Amino acid sequence: MTLLRPDLAAIADMVPAGTRLLDVGCGDGALLEYLTRERGVDGRGIELSQQNVNACVARGLSVLQGDADTDLAEYPSQVFDVVILSQTIQATRAPSTVLHNLLRIGRHTIVSFPNFGHWRVRLSLLLNGRMPRTAALDYAWHETPNIHLCTIADFLALARQCNAEIEKTLSVGPSGATHATNASSWGPNLFAEGAIFQMKPARSQN
Repeated sequence: MTLLRPDLAAIADMVPAGTRLLDVGCGDGALLEYLTRERGVDGRGIELSQQNVNACVARGLSVLQGDADTDLAEYPSQVFDVVILSQTIQATRAPSTVLHNLLRIGRHTIVSFPNFGHWRVRLSLLLNGRMPRTAALDYAWHETPNIHLCTIADFLALARQCNAEIEKTLSVGPSGATHATNASSWGPNLFAEGAIFQMKPARSQN
């Protein structure tokens, strides 16, 4: 059985067996392989890095090279039961557009990201006056792939702007362990190193 990082295992637990799934920015395919082989999902993936695409194909996965910023617009609406974007939205050029497309093409959307509002990040900025490096954000400022860092509060505001209904929120701790949380409260924004949101398109108000 494939062993997953704790945060990926938490995402896997959100996915019902046998669903039709798209993993956007699927990396080397560890999560997609687990869901395909252990949960029986009909899984597809898109990944920007050709090296990672090759790794996915070597695992026997159906993964295409693609860019979340541009290629999601080509997918029909509601074509997948679940769409996953793990640790990627902060590296996209247009997070709002990407999230709109995720909610459009999936009946349910799962997004995870590092929390730039964590107290260690705030303290490092206050004391050192330089961009912090943490376990979740371990890059020099000029080398990071993360171009749109956000806090949990920032993402919650974006989800509301995109007319998403929050179904479940998990806080991610230092070891990757997760627990259910209320994203609207101040605690997760200060103490969580990352977050996982499960969402669906909100019902029309008309």
